[in-house]
Amino acid sequence: MTPPYLLLDIDGVLIPFPAADGSTPPTHVRHTVLPTGRHPDDPVPIWLNPSQGVLLTDLLTSGLVTPVWCTSWRKDATTIIGPLLGLPDFPYLDLPHPQITTSHPNGYLWKRDHVDTWLGRAPAVWIDDDFTNLDHAWAAERTSRGTPTLIVQPDPHLGLQPEHLTKVTKWVSQLPTARAV
Repeated sequence: MTPPYLLLDIDGVLIPFPAADGSTPPTHVRHTVLPTGRHPDDPVPIWLNPSQGVLLTDLLTSGLVTPVWCTSWRKDATTIIGPLLGLPDFPYLDLPHPQITTSHPNGYLWKRDHVDTWLGRAPAVWIDDDFTNLDHAWAAERTSRGTPTLIVQPDPHLGLQPEHLTKVTKWVSQLPTARAV
């Protein structure tokens, strides 16, 4: 079997959103980064949990999944976020820069149309904090048509947790050993 893709988001997954009081999880360390296109006088503060790098590296190097960044960070995922977490290098999905005011302009996550086209009939695990019920229905429909698809949705204020990766590992281990593409 070809390993399923692991589509990995960053904001709300690896970088939690601050709580209403501005706090972030105590497990996360603050970094100041300069994403592509930002003026050097306008860096961005982010918070990353160093232990996530170890947990993700174990999964990514296991051969169980084929990792791909699926984030608005695009190439900066490979040049900024991955290195800060000590992750192995892996590609990113070159998502467009949509002119939208909501992440759900059609009732579902804006990335989904691009992801669906890019994936074709490949199995996938997609970790993102911003899914709607329509995205969950899309994953269930893909699975019912014979294309295994798992959506994992962390709490955006806590981010990715070890149990999410345990869920991914268990799901992947239950996939059929051979499939037609």
